[in-house]
Amino acid sequence: MNAVNTTPSAPTRTWSFFEGAWREGNQPILGVRSHGAWLGSVVFDGARAFEGVTPDLDKHLARVNWSAANMSLDPVVTLERWRELVAEGLSRFAPDAQLYIRPMYWAEQGYGGGVRFDPASTNWCLSIYEAPMPAPRGGAVTLSPFRRPTLEMAPVNAKASCHYANGARALIEAAGRGFDNCLMLDALGNVAEFANSNAFMAKDGVVFTPAPNGTFLDGVTRQRVIGLLRAAGVTVVETLLSYRDFATADEIFSTGNFQKVAPMTRIDERALQAGPLYQTARALYWRFAHDPESAPR
Repeated sequence: MNAVNTTPSAPTRTWSFFEGAWREGNQPILGVRSHGAWLGSVVFDGARAFEGVTPDLDKHLARVNWSAANMSLDPVVTLERWRELVAEGLSRFAPDAQLYIRPMYWAEQGYGGGVRFDPASTNWCLSIYEAPMPAPRGGAVTLSPFRRPTLEMAPVNAKASCHYANGARALIEAAGRGFDNCLMLDALGNVAEFANSNAFMAKDGVVFTPAPNGTFLDGVTRQRVIGLLRAAGVTVVETLLSYRDFATADEIFSTGNFQKVAPMTRIDERALQAGPLYQTARALYWRFAHDPESAPR
């Protein structure tokens, strides 16, 4: 059994571009009256730098603007400006540093100090900080009692910070039962994703993943892995999946920006292997990260 990590992480070396200047350290960017701090009007994205590469950086930078627009914020930073700032920020670290690249938008003001925010008050920053890539050691997963919302319930068409409280309580509940992560269902009882990443499983040589249905983000790394596997001749099926499908799978793995491609090695009390289809997915992704021209067009 994998031990659940219960040690909070302290802030690592950090540089952020905020209000026209680069600032070092864990800088305060939100006040007690900022709408984003009080009422959660924050969107962000996360890209990665590791081993001298920044795979799919443009897709992540474009998505933060897409998220802002879907959240009714004003995406005031152009893609080209985001690129320029990322290059400036990366130059402040070692060339091979393992980094998290996080552009953010939020609203500063609400009308009358209330819930409805003013899009014209949109503020933003870019934060880049050291974040070691977790080793693909495997993890134990279970079923969460908490579910993912639909678009009628929450802004699931944005990478919005407000979603992560639900994921956090799912992870805390699962950790209390000795698990590293958990699968979350949608409102109809189908598997949506893990609490913090997209979910894949393999059965009889075929890879399966939940079809995007408006309850979770169709992740950048998820899309990339699906394309790479299909180009390599692996059958990938996007469909409705039950928890039982995962409980009886040959392999389970996740995709997400923070860890990229990671295996799950136990579901409930059933042990699993970091199997050949997971290993293929991870190898293909690492090859793409270092040689984007190897990806299918």
